Amino acid sequence: MATLDGLPPLRDVIQRHGLDAKKSLGQNFLFDLNLTQKIARSAGSLEGVTVFEVGPGPGGLTRSILALGAKKVIAVERDARALPVLAEVSDFYPGRLEVIEGDALKTDFAALAAEKADGGPVKIIANLPYNVGTQLLLNWLLPENGQWPPFWESLTLMFQKEVGLRIVADEEDDHYGRLGVICGWRTDSHMVFDVPPQAFSPPPKVTSTVVHLTPKANPLPCDVNKLERITHAAFGQRRKMLRQSLKPVGGEALLNKVGIDPQRRAETLSVAEFVALANAF
Repeated sequence: MATLDGLPPLRDVIQRHGLDAKKSLGQNFLFDLNLTQKIARSAGSLEGVTVFEVGPGPGGLTRSILALGAKKVIAVERDARALPVLAEVSDFYPGRLEVIEGDALKTDFAALAAEKADGGPVKIIANLPYNVGTQLLLNWLLPENGQWPPFWESLTLMFQKEVGLRIVADEEDDHYGRLGVICGWRTDSHMVFDVPPQAFSPPPKVTSTVVHLTPKANPLPCDVNKLERITHAAFGQRRKMLRQSLKPVGGEALLNKVGIDPQRRAETLSVAEFVALANAF
């Protein structure tokens, strides 16, 4: 697909602006507008929705989100070189794209949503920079203000496939760990589709995957800090029996309190069992 909306093809835009991907910013640009549309469609209907995007770069995904009818896109971009490109997209979609120059890790998305979304639905759709993707996800799942359900209706995010597998993993899965417990506790998640390295410029060394997450309205009650301590201890020595790995947080006595066999290992425990341990801690 050479064009999506009357704007020039992305390769032409990048060449004209001299916008090469920077490894230091974790950038890998997607040129294929068929793919960016597929990502945007994975988020469901965008009619009347305010969408947050992180690291829009040359704006391929931004354009797809706007073309599919999003009410507004708020894009957080750290790379000042991308701002003139995004300004062209903004001119093409007047009043529907706002670009904030800044670091997404330091951005208060909940406050922005309260200010910009007029009480309407909010979704987050992003091809996340590899070097900050997991931390951004945790920021959205474990907000400092403790608000849950969160300000967002869904997350549609691209990660390295290895990270995606960890996000959706259940017990007995080789990829199951702390991230799978946190995601399984607060969300329902699934992998949507993979994206091969050759779809990007420059091509990363790994396959990427799009993951879709929706918040559970009423996750099991649990103190986040306690859950993190339990999972850190359990998966820090995942090949050991829980009576050994959980010694710093109560060991066998804690396990007996909850009725969990001390000879089990971390990867065999369900999210509900981890929550029970955290609540008993």
